[in-house]
Amino acid sequence: MAVTSVTSADGKSLTITIEGRFDFSAHQAFRGAYEKVSPVPSEISVDMKGTTYLDSSALGMLLLLRDHSGGDSSNINLVGCNEDIRKILNISNFEQLFKIV
Repeated sequence: MAVTSVTSADGKSLTITIEGRFDFSAHQAFRGAYEKVSPVPSEISVDMKGTTYLDSSALGMLLLLRDHSGGDSSNINLVGCNEDIRKILNISNFEQLFKIV
């Protein structure tokens, strides 16, 4: 599991990339990827092209990211989800909370 993040030059967007398993072991790294970015970017993308597994703690972490970035007014894209991860997100009704691309 590896979590990396890159902020755009203008600071308006943040991309968090998750490689491997996205579970509780990623909690600290995932929070660290966005909590120290100030001000909060207006757009956040979570790149899951390399994510192989997603569990309920990962869903909770995504909700914490959403709350941190403005709740209902947040602009968060979940990008590159494979079929299994997309199925979990859909069952959890996350398409109502995030833009799944």
